[in-house]
Amino acid sequence: MGKWQDIDKQTIKETRARIDHMIHWTPLLRSSAINKLAGCQVFFKCENFQKVGAFKARGAANAVLKLSATDRKNGVATHSSGNHAAALARAAAEAGIPAYIVMPSTAPEIKKQAVREYGGQIFECAPNLQAREDRLKALVKSYQASFIPPYDHCDVIEGQATCAFEIFEEGLSLDVLMAPVGGGGLLSGTALASQFYSPETAVIGAEPEGADDAKRSFKAGKRIPMENPDTIADGLLTSLGEINFEIISHHVADILTANDEEIIAAMKLIYERMKIVIEPSCAVPLAVLLKNKSLFQGKEVGIILSGGNVDLSKLPFG
Repeated sequence: MGKWQDIDKQTIKETRARIDHMIHWTPLLRSSAINKLAGCQVFFKCENFQKVGAFKARGAANAVLKLSATDRKNGVATHSSGNHAAALARAAAEAGIPAYIVMPSTAPEIKKQAVREYGGQIFECAPNLQAREDRLKALVKSYQASFIPPYDHCDVIEGQATCAFEIFEEGLSLDVLMAPVGGGGLLSGTALASQFYSPETAVIGAEPEGADDAKRSFKAGKRIPMENPDTIADGLLTSLGEINFEIISHHVADILTANDEEIIAAMKLIYERMKIVIEPSCAVPLAVLLKNKSLFQGKEVGIILSGGNVDLSKLPFG
């Protein structure tokens, strides 16, 4: 893994070519009803249609494919209760190597099932960060596996940057490109791709009010870890990564927030008007846009719909 400063225009293009056989080039969709309501032209990049149902497939694929032949033999390991766990298990299976996934005992069974279906070996632990890290450390030592974190890793960020690359390759001249932010892998990758392929596009992060460490860190100029996050956007509960914070500080225009009520309303709007399945985290950028219409009036705005892995029995609306 190199430094994020080494990621450039050519690097991102080469990354997209490297992972091509392992991911989808996802579509851009529009809704005239949402455009009318928002007062601007919105282009939705549908990563809910991506392999494993989320953008995480990109970063995991790139990180696995960049391992040396020796490191690949020993497999990969991570701790995750979400989309990264499935993404890494799938990428490892595609490469023909083992994946050791530490998951908290409280992780949803549907997510454990996805990891198993992709061939990942699950090692359960107590539902706290220390237990996760201790179990992971033991696995890495035992199997000599390579640790692939979900976001705070240059090869992962490089992979996530290919999402925005695809948008700009389609010839869009966006005024604004928005992405949700949790750990920051997608937002930092989006910011880098925009910097190289469309520097006139302002990149804005979207975050839940109940897990707003990225916004507070961005404003303060230093990382402020999140304590006791509380939001329906469960994919955005984690604290901003160190590398991600550096990139976001340099290349993101702003980070805006929305509350859970606004997030649910935006999620419902996408279900009703676009007829597609998204998870709550996906709806945060649209919620932010609708909350701040005057900032986007008459502009062309891209929104990355980060994933569609939601338990349909627990939708937050009737």
